[in-house]
Amino acid sequence: MAHILVAEARFYDHLNDLLIAGATAAIGAAGHSVEVVTVPGALELPGAIALAADTGRYDAYVALGVVIRGETYHFEIVAGESARGLMALSMDGLAIGNGVLTTENEAQALARADPARLDKGGAAAAAALAMLALRERFGAR
Repeated sequence: MAHILVAEARFYDHLNDLLIAGATAAIGAAGHSVEVVTVPGALELPGAIALAADTGRYDAYVALGVVIRGETYHFEIVAGESARGLMALSMDGLAIGNGVLTTENEAQALARADPARLDKGGAAAAAALAMLALRERFGAR
């Protein structure tokens, strides 16, 4: 049984709750334990996962959050840099599922977050578990 950390960037409560529900259901259905930690925003997700990885307590990680395009360039920075940070950690050997939604509007985010619809939280958890299995297959870390 693996112990999975779900790191969520809490900004849109109702959307994050849906993402977490999907992720934790997928992890539980796979027979693994889960812990959830909250960070202020998507830019803090890579740092939180890096700190957690240093503890050695977790086998895989799921990053969750919602970034909705606004009127400024901030969207591109947050979306791109959080993804870049998560990718860097995965290239260092961490098993990470990226469930940070980057959408044009709240309706798109709701469709993707809802476990009864596109269930991107569950998909991110499945990706983390798949990467964990691959890491174990290759005998890494």
